[in-house]
Amino acid sequence: MSLFGLGRNQRTFRPKKSAPSGSKGAQLRKHIDATLGSGNLREAVRLPPGEDFNEWLAVNTVDFFNQVNLLYGTLTEFCTPENCPTMSAGPKYFSYILVALLLSVLILKRYEYRWADGVQIKKPIEVSAPKYVEYLMDWIEVQLDDESIFPQRLGTPFPPNFRDVVKTIFKRLFRVYAHIYHSHFQKIVSLKEEAHLNTCFKHFILFTCEFNLIEKKELAPLQELIDSILIPY
Repeated sequence: MSLFGLGRNQRTFRPKKSAPSGSKGAQLRKHIDATLGSGNLREAVRLPPGEDFNEWLAVNTVDFFNQVNLLYGTLTEFCTPENCPTMSAGPKYFSYILVALLLSVLILKRYEYRWADGVQIKKPIEVSAPKYVEYLMDWIEVQLDDESIFPQRLGTPFPPNFRDVVKTIFKRLFRVYAHIYHSHFQKIVSLKEEAHLNTCFKHFILFTCEFNLIEKKELAPLQELIDSILIPY
């Protein structure tokens, strides 16, 4: 089973996406698998020598989309409009223990997220957590399938705003992690998936920080956890 496998009982929120077939995606995918297999996450996020930066961003964006997809898929029966009427990261004064990391964190602020895609929904609206994630995954799939943003053919240039699109995807994927940790961590523990969650998040954060993809203020809901990840590096 791969490093990010969820075992026989995994539930997928939606079909897994593949890296662009006509690009260097397959070659870069092999590099990622090899470095992840070594257990060195810091090495796994670095741009391989001689490789195109945008290609590296593209193949990893697909990977991180798939990882969040799988993680959230384990929680769809628990993350409901009734249980999570607002897409948020942490009720006020809620404390939890990240058992696998032996880290106790006191949350003093609640973060709430509104949805807007700038096309169908131009003004941010308040939605439940599952609806937000549904909107988000649909929106990311549209970006990944748009060949003017994520080129499918070798030699096709990436658009000038490609990094901005990637940064928006990462910012919004982070919000799913923040919601999972703050609202569903105990359920993750009961499912014995906390080690998997923590490894996925560590990989995500190391890549994010390596290429400065998310502004620091956006990371605030999980800043203490992030600091504990980055200190050893």
